[in-house]
Amino acid sequence: MSSVAFQPTVVNTLPHNPPRFAVLGAGHGGQAMAGHLAYLGYQVSLYNRTDERLEPIRHSGGVTLNGVVNGFGPIEVATSNMQEAIADADIIMVVVPADAHRYMATEAAPYLRDGQIVVLHPGRTGGALEFLHVITSCGTKAEVTIAEAQTLIYAARNNNPAQVTIYGIKNSIPVAALPGHHTAQVVNALRVAMPQFVPGDNVLKTSLDNIGAIFHPGLVILNAARIEATRGDFDFYMDGVTPTVAKVLETMDAERVAVAAALGIPAMSARNWLYVAYDAVGRTLYEAIQNNHGYKGIKAPTGIYHRYLTEDVPMSLVPIAALGDLLAVPTPTIRSMVHLGSLLIGEDYWQEGRTVERMGIAGLTAKEIRRFVMEGGLA
Repeated sequence: MSSVAFQPTVVNTLPHNPPRFAVLGAGHGGQAMAGHLAYLGYQVSLYNRTDERLEPIRHSGGVTLNGVVNGFGPIEVATSNMQEAIADADIIMVVVPADAHRYMATEAAPYLRDGQIVVLHPGRTGGALEFLHVITSCGTKAEVTIAEAQTLIYAARNNNPAQVTIYGIKNSIPVAALPGHHTAQVVNALRVAMPQFVPGDNVLKTSLDNIGAIFHPGLVILNAARIEATRGDFDFYMDGVTPTVAKVLETMDAERVAVAAALGIPAMSARNWLYVAYDAVGRTLYEAIQNNHGYKGIKAPTGIYHRYLTEDVPMSLVPIAALGDLLAVPTPTIRSMVHLGSLLIGEDYWQEGRTVERMGIAGLTAKEIRRFVMEGGLA
């Protein structure tokens, strides 16, 4: 479980034969990661689907960092050409919303080469499974390792062109590889540059300990009228979570934990996570949220069309419900949220979301899924 405490950083002493990085995605997190790695002295290429976002970076020669990291990260290659971006990379950091993982996997598949490591930051629910299934379906023969982080390491904002403020760097981020016996190798490679990464149990654990799957879409849906009426002018957690709203969140969370249990995964409840991550105590989820000082002052989204729905419903809730269907674990409350989220946004997230077919595990038993995750095969 990741710690939410934040820490400043200092410039690294590069190891012998340092790894080369490619960062896919030039949003808030992608520019923070590319700039930070380059600031630490590593060779970094930065990819973005649209070239316009990269022009200021090419013009300035890199990314200016403010906040807990102050300095300049020179970016050697900033490109919208995937082949150019990943050709020389040893480690490929995918830092995009989870609904873009499929696109990145499809684009990267023809150019991946043996020995490369691909890490999703984060995977949300089932990200590594989907990424592997996509590149395999595209005919990739290269022996690459896919991994996912449980959460994004940075709290960062791209406030100006080619400038990022890093407000904090999390102290401890679990990472798991697919197959699981490659996790130590992946974490050792990452820790050369970023010691904050620690071994996670497996990609089922990192996926199903996705607490944002419960808090983000549930709160937006249950506060939809208030968000639209006030344009988000209220405290998202302090005001948006009432005792009755918390009951719905607790029921969603119990369904998530039950799906994890069916796979042999001891997922942490949202209430216990608040205690571990924030020292927020309470007999109920409502009390724990209200006692969490880290949530005070966080405003609601200004509108319904927000990644808390557009990303978290298809890429967090749909895969949990899909796994529930596969394993005969009822998830009626989560399914209701997927239905309502689809109605609010006007999309069919059952069709667009991360289903068991898209994760490459349709028809498998719980035992077969665990074996595939740990060993990379079903035999």
